[in-house]
Amino acid sequence: MIELRGVSKTVESGGRPLTILHSLDLSIPSGQFVAVVGPSGSGKSTLLGLLAGLDEPSTGRILIDGIDITRLGEDELARLRGEKIGFVFQFFHLVPSLTAFENILVPMEIAKRRNAVPRARQLLDEVELSDRGHHYPSQLSGGEQQRVAIARALANDPPIVLADEPTGNLDSTTGRHIMKVLLEVRRVRRSILVLVTHEAELASLADARLSLRDGRAVDTPVEALR
Repeated sequence: MIELRGVSKTVESGGRPLTILHSLDLSIPSGQFVAVVGPSGSGKSTLLGLLAGLDEPSTGRILIDGIDITRLGEDELARLRGEKIGFVFQFFHLVPSLTAFENILVPMEIAKRRNAVPRARQLLDEVELSDRGHHYPSQLSGGEQQRVAIARALANDPPIVLADEPTGNLDSTTGRHIMKVLLEVRRVRRSILVLVTHEAELASLADARLSLRDGRAVDTPVEALR
């Protein structure tokens, strides 16, 4: 479960405070698919970064399975991310000097998983890229790179998958395939899926929707996510 209690984010801009995300309370139970929607600059990606522990809130607490991640040191936070959170970025962020197989292998080697090699092969098969594992990112299409990124995010079987506009740089046909992969992963693993998207069609597939505008929750009552 993910819980946010009075979470906000304020930064300095031009010597003045700028609130990117206003105080937010919500709970996302295990297995739920939540779509976060809103115009550019509404705070969607900021929220996802906070959930992943990639950024610190200005106020409030973020709890992952009862653990307050705002109180963790960097080493503890990195360990929690490795165990519990898979992040799928819009721009893939694959290591260009590593093959698809090696990119998937990296998080498991960091976690010192004993079955890392067969697990990486299994994940390549799950995203239908078993014949492309020896290729480098530059030799893969955008959709193939995103599928590698999804496999990498799932490497350590995280109970939470966060996806920031995962179809944003893909054509509509490839984008639908990527969403099919993510939804199948969520169905089989019963993981939490939090998806940031501009696409109404994708958001309509979610169990619940959180709409943000100017850093505030609008339209959808926060209670709908409880």
